[in-house]
Amino acid sequence: MLRLPVAPALRRRADRWAGSPRALDAVAALGAFGLMLLDVPGLAREDNSLTGATATLVLAAGAATLLLRRRLPWVPYLVALVLMGWLHELTMIQFALYSLGRFRGRRAAVAATALYVAVAYAFFQTPGRPLHGYTLSDFLSVVVPIGVLAAGVGIAAYRQDLVRALETERREAAARQAVQEERISVGRDVHDLVGRELTVLAVRAEVLAARARGEDRRQDFEELADTARRAHRMLNETIVRRADRESADPATSGLDGLAALVRESGRMGTPVELAVAEETKSLSPLRQTAVHRVVRECLTNAAKHAPGLPVAVVIALEGADLRIEVRNPLPEAPPDRAPVSAGTGLLSMEERVTSMGGTLTAGPEGGEYVVRATLPAGLEH
Repeated sequence: MLRLPVAPALRRRADRWAGSPRALDAVAALGAFGLMLLDVPGLAREDNSLTGATATLVLAAGAATLLLRRRLPWVPYLVALVLMGWLHELTMIQFALYSLGRFRGRRAAVAATALYVAVAYAFFQTPGRPLHGYTLSDFLSVVVPIGVLAAGVGIAAYRQDLVRALETERREAAARQAVQEERISVGRDVHDLVGRELTVLAVRAEVLAARARGEDRRQDFEELADTARRAHRMLNETIVRRADRESADPATSGLDGLAALVRESGRMGTPVELAVAEETKSLSPLRQTAVHRVVRECLTNAAKHAPGLPVAVVIALEGADLRIEVRNPLPEAPPDRAPVSAGTGLLSMEERVTSMGGTLTAGPEGGEYVVRATLPAGLEH
């Protein structure tokens, strides 16, 4: 049977809409309308100008203003005051005060609550108004707390939104910093490795120029040496930042430093099985550094999130690509103490791998957590 992709597309749209602010506003409006519907029979009896149908329409129009509660929260608030004075309807004012506290903060909510209490007290003191039948005890125990509690809950939600926004900004800033530091580290590695080759090239060209003294190609060798020196100076001018700790970082030891990482993980209680293909020893120093960085970060994460569980590390060549794979079993229960993590290690690994034209994936896979990086090996076959 031919299955049309319409249903999945509609389902995805529905899922996206269900989690959107508009959907929450619609739920709030429907909730307020549903609660106010319970008062329709009484409203029709108290106000001879309204029937059950017209009272329903009035309340529906009032509840619909809650769709504006994020952009224009004062609109449902004013409508709620009108409904309170006309129909003695207190449900709408609770939603309106909450919306003001949630989307406009403490000052707006306090001002709106004070105005609500003042208006409600005026209706309470005015003969012939709906609230006039309340006693002072009813007014203080029902009418006032309704507004204060609704506004207070809204203010608390507003502050929680601010905290979440600050946490999100902090995580994004940490991620940007980690990516920037990794880019600087990659650039420094390029400087160290490529700069050395440029120096050798310049010296070799000078030697050849000296040997070719009196020949036509001497000038060509001298220009080549000048070009190499200029390129080296450009590297020095471009890459000017590096933390002091990087000078003692063992990451530049490449594949030879993996054994030290395995021993260190073993001392931390995490056994590591390391498999390194012999042909990977021919990788460039820059790619060996990338391998070391990825493996080191993976072993650190495994020790944090799955302490004591074995880790398998495979480094191999697959055609023209270099494959780095690190996997460990998922723990049956989280560690007793939550691991201290800034959440930027994966971003740093991904930045280093993608900067060399590769890809990196990480996540659960068949009861294991697998990190898999693939990048061009850069070897001639």
